[in-house]
Amino acid sequence: MAEDSRSVVKSVKNRIVSTVKGVGEITDAVVDTVSGSLINAVKRTGQMGTALTVAISEVVHGAVQGVAEIGADIGSAAKGVVIGVLRGTKEVGGEALDAVSATAAAVVKSTAEVGGDLGSAAKGAIEGAIAGAKTLGLSTEEAASAAATGALKAAGEIGSAAAAQVRNAVTGTIAGVKVVLKEPFRSEKKN
Repeated sequence: MAEDSRSVVKSVKNRIVSTVKGVGEITDAVVDTVSGSLINAVKRTGQMGTALTVAISEVVHGAVQGVAEIGADIGSAAKGVVIGVLRGTKEVGGEALDAVSATAAAVVKSTAEVGGDLGSAAKGAIEGAIAGAKTLGLSTEEAASAAATGALKAAGEIGSAAAAQVRNAVTGTIAGVKVVLKEPFRSEKKN
């Protein structure tokens, strides 16, 4: 399975690099690549639940690596990643808000791995959740909250500085939607 995972990540990364270099528009290129890759990954395994979360993580990881390789804007890419995952999740019948939370978490973790701006990535993920929710007829507030909560949870696993950076980026109103963080993400340790 580890070899399959590496091949998904590498495939998505290469598709992002070649597509963005070809068209230059990061958000749309990421949406299409992520959506198609997620659908293929889920159909290949034929499983949902944990398998969907693993597929999301692999696809997001590859997308963020590709974006980092070409030096594209991580916020725009994160927006495209979440929209792409929502489209793919709709296609395979997954739970949208769980997918949004898992995607935002994977975006933050993958961005940290490539040394990217966590605040920009988290904010972009929320913008993607809002845009994707609008097109799918979901609650924009719930989607924004799911994305913010997933991003903050992942940042907390990285460290207190990462959690503070993400919390600052996701607090307030984003794309016209008031973002509400779900508990229990208050830091237990104050550094």
